[in-house]
Parts: sequence; C-alpha cells; structure tokens
Amino acid sequence: MTHQVPFVVLDLRFDRDVLLTDLRHDVGKALTGLGEDHLYDVLLVVTELVSNVLDHTPGQGRLRVLRRESPCEVTVEVDDTSSEHPVYGHSRLGEHRGRGVVMVEGTSSAWGITLLPDDGKTVFAVVPCP
Repeated sequence: MTHQVPFVVLDLRFDRDVLLTDLRHDVGKALTGLGEDHLYDVLLVVTELVSNVLDHTPGQGRLRVLRRESPCEVTVEVDDTSSEHPVYGHSRLGEHRGRGVVMVEGTSSAWGITLLPDDGKTVFAVVPCP
C-alpha cells in the first residue's frame, strides 16, 4: 500500500466572532467528493475541537484540514494559545458538558496534542473513511 502525503484543503484563523455554521460550510466546500458519512464525522470533529478553543481558551485559533486519498483520511488540526490540555469526559462549564473529546476519540482513528514552541498547542484528530 502506498501512502500519499496529505494536502491542506483549508487553513484559516478564527476568533470568538466565528459562526460554527459558516465554518462547517467552509469545511464542507473544501472537502468536495467526500462521502456523506465521512463528511459528517469530519464536521463533528471540527465542531468539537473549535468549540473547545472558544469555550476554554482566549478564543483565538487556527483550523487546518488535511486530506489524504491513500489511505483515505482527513486530519483536523486546531491551534490555540493555551497550554492546558483538553480534559477527557469532564468540563468546567457544567455537568452536561465535556463529552466533546470522548466523541472525537470515538470518531477518529487517532487524536492527540502537540505543544507549540511559542506557547499554545495543536489538537489533532485523524478521521478515516468508513
């Protein structure tokens, strides 16, 4: 099996004024030809990772979406300025919150955190084709 290098299909900065519906629309347009179920999973991951930035950091971030055809997968990367890691299954915002990282883990084949050299982090998730 030949592994193709992923290519960036979307790279944009966002802040507290971002509308998640607009962001999801932009991601959907950038991922033309993706199967409906796969796109749904990618949009779920984008929503959860961007929402974490908006809810738990100063609210400025960067979203990158990378696509690979072989093997078929989409990687979502979200940068923020906080060094605090997402908390699995818990939220400081209330008992009915905190399932985002659990959903990201269930939807992706891999996810994790990379610390950035000048403060902050990148949270990423790889969403394979179903």
